Amino acid sequence: MIDMTTLAAYVAIVLGFVFIPGPATLLTVARATTSGTRVGISTGAGIAAGDLVHTVMAVVGLSAIIATSAMLFSIIKYLGAAYLIYLGIRALFERPSTDLSAGTRAIGAGAAFRQAVLAEVLNPKTALFFLAFLPQFVKPENGSAALQLLALGVLFVLIGLFSTVVFALAAGRLGNFLRRNPVVLKWQGKVVGGIYCALGVRLALQDR
Repeated sequence: MIDMTTLAAYVAIVLGFVFIPGPATLLTVARATTSGTRVGISTGAGIAAGDLVHTVMAVVGLSAIIATSAMLFSIIKYLGAAYLIYLGIRALFERPSTDLSAGTRAIGAGAAFRQAVLAEVLNPKTALFFLAFLPQFVKPENGSAALQLLALGVLFVLIGLFSTVVFALAAGRLGNFLRRNPVVLKWQGKVVGGIYCALGVRLALQDR
């Protein structure tokens, strides 16, 4: 059982992390603005699911293997970068309808969820973050280290999901207004595509 002092410190730090705009926030806001609140929330849920995978990886030791293998880290990194750039290029070349009566969702909630899960899982920097961050709050006197890691990881996922939902709701309302403009409808795919490509290049250039 994690003591309350450790838990309070952990929650305060995680809140600071998740509400500082980063790649996850950027992707969620981009999807919510261009495709609606539901799609934005699905993107945030996909990111949370990916982070849950990273939590399990940290608990069972897979993240430690990635951390010690330069080749494995690079393979995962370049796969993740290639996937993000692929999504970006596809969005750039899509031809969205500028008919305001034809609907505005360029992507469905299910597809947005799946894309976010895969993009997050294929980010080795996230795996290393969980591996480095979570153990700092594990104390032997609080019981099983694996259970503590799992509890801390799940808590991180829940707080992160809460933050992305907040951003998605705000961006979705803004998007409802923007999508009434035909010019915005024409350029929304290019904006999302540019964001994905930029994040892919950023990931490819990162070191451990």
